Amino acid sequence: MYYETHGTGRPLILLHGGLGSGEMFGPALAGFTEHHQVILPDLQGHGRTADIDRPLDVRLLADDIAALIDHLGLDHPDVVGYSLGGGVALQVAIRHPARMGRLVCASAGIRRDAVYPEILAQQGQVSAAAAEFMKQTPMYELYARVAPRPADFPRLLDKIGAAMAEDFDLTDEVRDLRVPAQLVAADADMCPPAHFVEVFELLGGGLQDGGWGGEGRPKGGHALAILPGLTHYDLFMSPLFAAVATDFLRRPA
Repeated sequence: MYYETHGTGRPLILLHGGLGSGEMFGPALAGFTEHHQVILPDLQGHGRTADIDRPLDVRLLADDIAALIDHLGLDHPDVVGYSLGGGVALQVAIRHPARMGRLVCASAGIRRDAVYPEILAQQGQVSAAAAEFMKQTPMYELYARVAPRPADFPRLLDKIGAAMAEDFDLTDEVRDLRVPAQLVAADADMCPPAHFVEVFELLGGGLQDGGWGGEGRPKGGHALAILPGLTHYDLFMSPLFAAVATDFLRRPA
């Protein structure tokens, strides 16, 4: 697994979206490194990390991140992820809660049926057959520039398409989450804002007034941020994302 380390301070693992790499955070990365040592991995088959002979499964990718935490000897790093990376970060919290600190899960729904139907239809077209079309996009330009085996691109599309076709519902796992979590979404994301409010309610949020001293907030320290004027496709580049995520991570327990 390829990874980079930027900045100093409390360790933070920052996970990119599908068909991207750590580079996709671009200028927004500075907002995370201001107070944190940021570990920026490229997930299986993405960026500078070569693919291997297994499905592209967020649970397996989460196990990779847990192994990276152990390999680097990190002391309960916070884990922040966007889109595919948000799903991976959530799975780290579900599968390896003792290895991490806080979670920020951005633009990642917890049920497949929460995604707008037209987006599900588009996702259904992602396969090796779309490789020639995808070669006209910035995502492919980045992939071709840094991938150890650029010829693997059609295979990556097949794996991502297969992963997005699988049904999932993490309601029970989220209800039992044992690490403080912040949910982040754009106000025009690929799931409606109501879905992220629903997830927040599973964590005990949005059910009562918070109180003058915050005594009515979720007991697990959870939070919700809906970012204005953004979409699923530009949230990761926004300084708002870094600002709300790092504010949550720096708050007293």
